[in-house]
Amino acid sequence: MSAMKLCRFNDDRLGVVRGGMVHDVTAALDVLPTMRWPLPHGDAFIAHLDAVRERADALVDEAKTHPLESVRLLSPVANPSKIIGAPVNYAAHKDEIDENIAHGHAIKPISEWGLFLKSNTSLVGASQGVERRFPDQRNDHEVELAVVIGRQGDRIPYADAMSYIAGYAIGLDMTLRGPQFQSFRKSIDTYSVLGPWLVTADELTDPSDLELRIGVNGDLRQQSRTRMLICDVPRLIEYASSFYTLYPGDIIMTGTPDGVGPVVGGDMMEATIEGVGTMRVAVRDA
Repeated sequence: MSAMKLCRFNDDRLGVVRGGMVHDVTAALDVLPTMRWPLPHGDAFIAHLDAVRERADALVDEAKTHPLESVRLLSPVANPSKIIGAPVNYAAHKDEIDENIAHGHAIKPISEWGLFLKSNTSLVGASQGVERRFPDQRNDHEVELAVVIGRQGDRIPYADAMSYIAGYAIGLDMTLRGPQFQSFRKSIDTYSVLGPWLVTADELTDPSDLELRIGVNGDLRQQSRTRMLICDVPRLIEYASSFYTLYPGDIIMTGTPDGVGPVVGGDMMEATIEGVGTMRVAVRDA
């Protein structure tokens, strides 16, 4: 089975991204089982990813193609049971925000705060953009490596954690600054951007030292490497699953480096992660 970049595009179609083209393999979704209520936890596409990929492999060479720039990219995960945030997971970001009164309260490292959850309704894809619901307050970009869980797991040992990963994407953990808990002010609609596609774990086999960066209107804001994470990817999986069961499609946003800054309506963000790709995300005001 080939390693893949899989995207959800236009009207919930499934594509394989090769170079600058999207190969429409939506017919591969026919392998998904018919669901009966109550629905199981997790995202059905991710839960049956191996079967979908096997079918997509058989379809892709003869599939209809679209130029990548012509399609509307949605979140590659449609129905996660959880979006998990990792606060202050880069030491340089902790130093940065200790001097930033815009947060409105004392900031603690991940070792003291633990993780937090974001509302599923905040999830969008790159083409949908970010809408500032409170444009009179500061709204910041936070670029992060996003990990997508591939199978159910509870109290996962560190040594086994990587085997639970379906793939990776770029995550934007957009943030309204203020005194509220992270789970509240980071759960605004459109404040969890995931994309531009899912890179399967067999294509990106080692997330431990990837460059990530984001620019706004062409000006570089954040740039670091995942080796600077305080809690690395397997530790985050171990930590999260020590509190709650992880299900297929659950998203872990692994934390953001220093350089966090505000965006306003009309801005264009361009985020890149080595081994994943680049996504452009527009900002608008409500």
